Amino acid sequence: MDLGLTGKVAIVTGGSDGIGKAAATAMAEEGAKVAIVSRTQADLDAEAADIKSETGNNDILGIAADVTDEAQVQSMVDTVVGTWGGLDILVNNAGTSAAGKFEDVENETWDTDLGIKVYGAIHCSRAALPHMKQRGGGRIINTTTPGGKASAGGSLPTSLSRAAGISLTKAMSKDYAADNILINTICVGILKSRQHRRRWEAANAQDSSLTLDKFYNNMGGRVPVGRIGEAREAGDVICFLASERASYITGASINVDGGSSPVV
Repeated sequence: MDLGLTGKVAIVTGGSDGIGKAAATAMAEEGAKVAIVSRTQADLDAEAADIKSETGNNDILGIAADVTDEAQVQSMVDTVVGTWGGLDILVNNAGTSAAGKFEDVENETWDTDLGIKVYGAIHCSRAALPHMKQRGGGRIINTTTPGGKASAGGSLPTSLSRAAGISLTKAMSKDYAADNILINTICVGILKSRQHRRRWEAANAQDSSLTLDKFYNNMGGRVPVGRIGEAREAGDVICFLASERASYITGASINVDGGSSPVV
């Protein structure tokens, strides 16, 4: 199936690992020009080279920027537009995972979480929208979680910031539908990631018999389909939502979670 992404210009934040890299790779395979964004240039250089090698697409940029800094975001978008002449797709994927009970969450944790996930998406979207309007349309895909729809105890601040991301998606989808800018979110459950690998490394240091496969299998036992997901499974959904094949989808929140969410 031709997704109609050949020559499209995309930015993926949190693009050097996990879902972001998977989405960038999927779009690069479809012929898009992709800029991956994170805070560490060395990581970006390595991952951009990896995407080029895997896909045969040399139109891959790695641009270091802190999405909580609006000036850095604007500079990053200007670089992309200056290099490729426009912007069609934005994937707001930068994020962290922090979860605790309300009284245990420090102000610094609130600031970091909301800064990256909420203000990061705001800064990037604000910088991207004029260029999408100039192109006659575009796509914005926000990464959130099912916890933003149904918050569990001990899930702050992540569940709150993800709820904000879902609300941002729905409101913006109404504001920009007339501009042919379609805005959706994928609500991602447990996936293999660098973050979970680090948690395994810490657990393995305490119990050397705990292999990575066993660690993932234990996590997957809580998922209805019986396993945790691969980053590419989320990346492919993002790629579809960014494509011409998703031209009648906007304001949607799509669970990519193996059936874990208690709500649709």
